[in-house]
Amino acid sequence: MESPEYPQMMPVSGLTDERRAAFYRKTYTHVALAVLLFIITEFLFFQSPAIVNFAASLIGGWSWLLLLGVFMFVTNYAENLALKSEDKNTHYIALVIYVIAEAFIFIPMLLFALQAIDGVQMLQQAAVMTIALFAGLSTIVFVTKKDFSFLKSILAIGFFVALGLIVAGVIFGFDLGLWFSVGMVLLAGGSILYTTSNMIHKYEEEQYVAAALGLFASLMLLFWYILRIFMSRD
Repeated sequence: MESPEYPQMMPVSGLTDERRAAFYRKTYTHVALAVLLFIITEFLFFQSPAIVNFAASLIGGWSWLLLLGVFMFVTNYAENLALKSEDKNTHYIALVIYVIAEAFIFIPMLLFALQAIDGVQMLQQAAVMTIALFAGLSTIVFVTKKDFSFLKSILAIGFFVALGLIVAGVIFGFDLGLWFSVGMVLLAGGSILYTTSNMIHKYEEEQYVAAALGLFASLMLLFWYILRIFMSRD
């Protein structure tokens, strides 16, 4: 995710303790609201067999690559809306667009998970592990106050390689396997460190919705691949 660049404005790290705490509270409240909206949207999607069947039909082959391409476009569009616009309503529109897109792309994954014998338990375990890792990595940034912006190039290369492997897997028909998911968990963890650091050192006081969008995106990426690891045990 691109970090906002407004050199004339003061980053969150330069605010008073009270204002900085208020920014963090607003940001993580919006992350929680995004997760709640994701759950509600997912529930509504699953009430429509047509939507579920359509999403499931996109799994595998070129249709999956097309879906990933559309999702990446929506992600980039939502992030640009949230970062470049000064209108709060636009920030919220961007967050809602992204959450809905995330909920749709998660349909096949959740469908396969729920079909497992211990599907509900597996989802709960994956969710708990995701939240624990997210909280732990975020705490590292807050405690150390380290600027993790140096991870930007590493993450860019990592995600580029991952995308290449996904494309190759579709073209040549091979499964990326457990270790790919483990690697993606590491990348997602790095993304959480990077995004949390940006929230502190790059974002401005009124950009809490944009910060929440970035954190939510990293959180869901982590959940996706932790869930894949749990599913690989079956």
